Amino acid sequence: MTYRIEKDLLGENSIDSSKYYGINTKRALENFDIGTKTVNIKLIKEIALIKKAAAIVNSKLKKLPQDKADAIVKASEEIIEGKFDDEFNISAFQGGAGTSTNMNANEVIANRGIEILGGEKGDYDILHPLNHVNMSQSTNDVYPTALRIAAIHMLRELSNSLADLQEELQVKENEFSEIIKLGRTQLMDALPMMAGQGFGAYSKAIARDRWRVYKVEERLRQINLGGTAIGTGMNASIKYIYMITDLIQDLTKLGLARSEFPMDITQNTDVFVEVSGLLKSCSVNLLKISNDLRLLASGPKGGFGEINLPKMQAGSTIMPGKVNPVIPEMVAQVAMRVIANDSAITMASSSGQLELNAFLPLIAESLLESLELLNDAVVLFRERCIKGIIVNEDKCKENLEKSTSLVTALIHHIGYDKASEIAKKALKEDKTIRKLLKEENILKEEEINKILNPYEVTKPGIPGK
Repeated sequence: MTYRIEKDLLGENSIDSSKYYGINTKRALENFDIGTKTVNIKLIKEIALIKKAAAIVNSKLKKLPQDKADAIVKASEEIIEGKFDDEFNISAFQGGAGTSTNMNANEVIANRGIEILGGEKGDYDILHPLNHVNMSQSTNDVYPTALRIAAIHMLRELSNSLADLQEELQVKENEFSEIIKLGRTQLMDALPMMAGQGFGAYSKAIARDRWRVYKVEERLRQINLGGTAIGTGMNASIKYIYMITDLIQDLTKLGLARSEFPMDITQNTDVFVEVSGLLKSCSVNLLKISNDLRLLASGPKGGFGEINLPKMQAGSTIMPGKVNPVIPEMVAQVAMRVIANDSAITMASSSGQLELNAFLPLIAESLLESLELLNDAVVLFRERCIKGIIVNEDKCKENLEKSTSLVTALIHHIGYDKASEIAKKALKEDKTIRKLLKEENILKEEEINKILNPYEVTKPGIPGK
């Protein structure tokens, strides 16, 4: 293995000659050698997109020679294509407000650009990571802009996945619209309902999540490119500021806009808290739905047993025949993680000081992880669980008939006190409400059938009236 020597303000360091990153990245790898979670590659690719745009603008403004600009553009495009993913291994949990990540990109682009120009990696007289690749930029405007772009793309993907999940739940609502079952409150027998109504309620909750996720991207569209270090715009010309925003709009095909007050975007991260809060709301609904499905599918003999979930894998190394609800369990864990990430984002955002938030890397990692996890979980939830759910109609009827829930339909016919007596006696003698009404000749069979008709007791109004 051969090495090259690079210098910075702290001194010298040896770099593996095969590596495209430089001394700043090497120091970051040593300083933040914690765990295996590296910077999200989606963030890296959006940073590379910004480097490409900056090179194009700077060349048009005659600040950057065309050959150097072309090399930066080519190297940036290769990063976007994924050709240098293994050059980005800095921990996601890093000090410096993202400077190490920005420098990692600057160095890889510079060294690849040097090769394109015919030189050897490390010869920064040909193409410099800061003087050329980072021209008119700062970590503090590049990093948050890249995060916003990445988050918008991922929000759109999640919104579409939620729409698909909503549609699948509506399919189940219609599929099970004729099956009556026992509704429960506080896990206790309550009132009759149609099995499809439960899935209809789930679809409404997911519809709200889909709409919230779809709309919140608007909050991320303001960017601070050209604001440089603290948002005052020093070291970026007015022409550059306008041109870079226009070009980023064109390259991303997103409705991005130049912030009228870049200092706000540079130091305040509350928008990410807002986005994360809506992801948390979505997670709350997913957690509730997944827990409901686990309850309804419990058993198969010793639990509710009212639905069957698709059998995905063997459930035990010691209990033959056991199959666990692994997809809802996975969804629940993802939801819990997103809720935890929201707490991290909240704390990190509130810990920013004065003109910059040093904890933006934690915000970025947590937000992008939440978006990735949620989207993947929602897709799998729909494909590997919701689509294959079957309602056990006989078990639903059995549980309903065994309960005293139907007695509520009698209140307007025999009064609350008499209905309570019937319920108490039914439980004591282990008889159905219908059977007891017939035995004691409290109502005629025609009246009983009318009052306890499934379509009467699962819709608004007084049953039998």
